[in-house]
Amino acid sequence: MKTKLAFKSQEGKTAILKSYDSLLENWPLPNEKFYVKTRYGSTFIIATGEKDAPPLILLHGSAFNSMMWIEDSREYSRNYRVYAIDIPGEPGRSDETQLSFSGPALVEWLLDVFSALKLEKASLLGISLGAWLSTKFSVCYPEKVDKLVLLCPAGIGPQRISFLFKALFYMLFGEKGMAELYKKINGNQPLPEVVLKYQKLLGKNFNFRREVIPLFSDLELKQLSMPVILFVGEKDIMLHSAVTAKRLGDLLPHAKINVLPGAGHTLINLTDRISAFLASNAQA
Repeated sequence: MKTKLAFKSQEGKTAILKSYDSLLENWPLPNEKFYVKTRYGSTFIIATGEKDAPPLILLHGSAFNSMMWIEDSREYSRNYRVYAIDIPGEPGRSDETQLSFSGPALVEWLLDVFSALKLEKASLLGISLGAWLSTKFSVCYPEKVDKLVLLCPAGIGPQRISFLFKALFYMLFGEKGMAELYKKINGNQPLPEVVLKYQKLLGKNFNFRREVIPLFSDLELKQLSMPVILFVGEKDIMLHSAVTAKRLGDLLPHAKINVLPGAGHTLINLTDRISAFLASNAQA
């Protein structure tokens, strides 16, 4: 199988990373930016919070990077050592090889990150692809996960086939069409101009993943023995959120299930509820 890379060209990579670096200058807290080595190349991490605080790993969605946590990190860093990690093959500063969703590669990569950071156990917070990866890692290594926070996760309910056709339709109308598509993904709420500008840059220069994200089996999901909280948007146009919520609730009676009325695939303003869950004495 031909190796797939994140960026369409060296010029596109340079443009995306230049913009990324510029946006990261606005990170609201003192932070450390560094790389760790894994069997799948170098991995870029942004760390905030006290070094001796409980660890919390943040995993972004596909076609994005750790910039998405720039505001949320302020809240989480009050009580946690936060590690925002760029997933390989996405438009960030980690290795640009796109690892397959099938097989163990992505779990092995995250295991290597745990080892590099000398973490025996951590809480995981992921969105979309990052939530799928958080789930997969937790299935394979439940003893390494303290608490699991899932925001609109892939792999539990099916992806909406109709989204592909909607995306192709809006793409016919150029930048205006893409702006409308991003608005739909965001629950019909307009995106800030700076985010929309960055999304346009990604649209021109990033190789979007086309591989279908595998669904977890019932047996796999039942391995999630740690405390779990789920948030999905009622109007998610990418994933069947109602199916996701019902399935996880049926399989994991201890999981806290939240369907957010009117919300799309992009979920925001949840830091207070997530922080309360992380701080609670919730038991599986």
